[in-house]
Amino acid sequence: MHILEAHEVSIRYMVRDFNDDNLRKSILRRLKGSYRKAPFWANRGVSFYLDRGDLLGIIGANGAGKSTLLKAVAGILKPTEGWVRREGSLAALLELGSGFDAEMTVRENTYLRGAILGYTRKFMDKAYDEIISFAELERFQDWQFCQLSSGMKSRLAFSIASLVQPDILILDEVLSVGDGAFRAKSEAKMREIIRRGAATVLVSHSPAQVREMCSKVLWLHRGEAVAFGRDVEEICDRYEDFLSCGHSSANPGEQDAGDMEGDGL
Repeated sequence: MHILEAHEVSIRYMVRDFNDDNLRKSILRRLKGSYRKAPFWANRGVSFYLDRGDLLGIIGANGAGKSTLLKAVAGILKPTEGWVRREGSLAALLELGSGFDAEMTVRENTYLRGAILGYTRKFMDKAYDEIISFAELERFQDWQFCQLSSGMKSRLAFSIASLVQPDILILDEVLSVGDGAFRAKSEAKMREIIRRGAATVLVSHSPAQVREMCSKVLWLHRGEAVAFGRDVEEICDRYEDFLSCGHSSANPGEQDAGDMEGDGL
């Protein structure tokens, strides 16, 4: 049994045709019930699976549906169609400020975030010093969270998510934040998590990072899966060729219809 599996996941939003340039007309149309709603599929029929120790890299241009898919995997969004099945504990780091209180201190927020992830006060007491040390925030423990830089916030969030030893770890563009030294340390921590048997999902705009770290890759385009499998080099090559040819607004399947299935779809 896979530790994480997504089967034919589709997520639909209903978009209303309000005109932002004319608020009065938009309000009148809403009062009259004359506005229209149109479906927008952020994801359509996406399937993949992970076993313990897998690191999945999700690639795709902006608007491909990567972050929406992560929210479904994390249980934040319920798929309109299809399903997601998870085994064990899950830690998700989707936004830098999610799960934190801007007015609370770094120390208070560390315990708050740990509680949100389901860990006891006793566990957090033992893990606290390690979390702060890894995040390099020893001097800032009594600072308010809002006083931290975006890099500091990212370091704290990543440190908590990774050091609490989840069975499934979900990261949205986290390893791209911070200086080179911290990125290297974060990547080393990711490899340690994988060796412990966790399944990890990483959204990245860096094919080089995906090539170096990931054992599987999922390429999304306009909400649909173009390719999924363990042949990370080949899929990244195809993705980079697709971008370099200036086809980012086209359908990859129209460019090379016979060579876009990938493993597992």
